[in-house]
Amino acid sequence: MATEINPIRETDDEARHLALSLVRENSYAALAVNEEASGFPLVSRVAVAYDDEIGLFFCASDLSTHSKCLQKDRRCSMMLGETGKGDGLAYPRITIVGEVNKISLKNPLQQLMRDRFLVVHPKSKLYIDFADFAFYQMSCKKALLNGGFGKAFQLEGRDVNFLNMRKL
Repeated sequence: MATEINPIRETDDEARHLALSLVRENSYAALAVNEEASGFPLVSRVAVAYDDEIGLFFCASDLSTHSKCLQKDRRCSMMLGETGKGDGLAYPRITIVGEVNKISLKNPLQQLMRDRFLVVHPKSKLYIDFADFAFYQMSCKKALLNGGFGKAFQLEGRDVNFLNMRKL
C-alpha cells in the first residue's frame, strides 16, 4: 500500500525569514478578490509596500474592479515573488490569505503610508493624491510559502506576525 507523502515541511526560522524577505523586497503582487457578480475569483496586479510599523499595504483607485470587490468582501489573497531566468516555478513565492482594511484619510498613519509608498513607487506621485485613491492594509490569517522546488510551508498567524501589524 502506498504511503501518502506530505509535501509541506515543518515551518522553521529559515522559512519565516524567507517569508519576510519576500514581503519586504517585492513591490508588486497579484491580488485575488471575490467577484460578487460572477462568483468567480478575479486577479489584479497591484503595487505594494511594506513598513515595519504598518505591515503590507497597497494603494488602489475606488474606480478599479478589485477595489469595488473589496468593498463588498474584504477577503482576498495576495501572491508576491519574482521570477528570473529558467523555470519560473523554481523561484520563491508567498501567498498571503487574509483580509484588507481600507484606510481612512483621517487616520494618523495615512501620511506615513503615503511617504513609504512614494519611496517604493515614486511615479505614483502622479495619482496618489487623487480623491478616488486609498490605501489598503493587508492582514494575514495564514500564508503559503513555496521556497522553490520541494520547499513548501504553511505558515500560521504566529509565523507571519510581521504581517499583522498595528490595526489602522
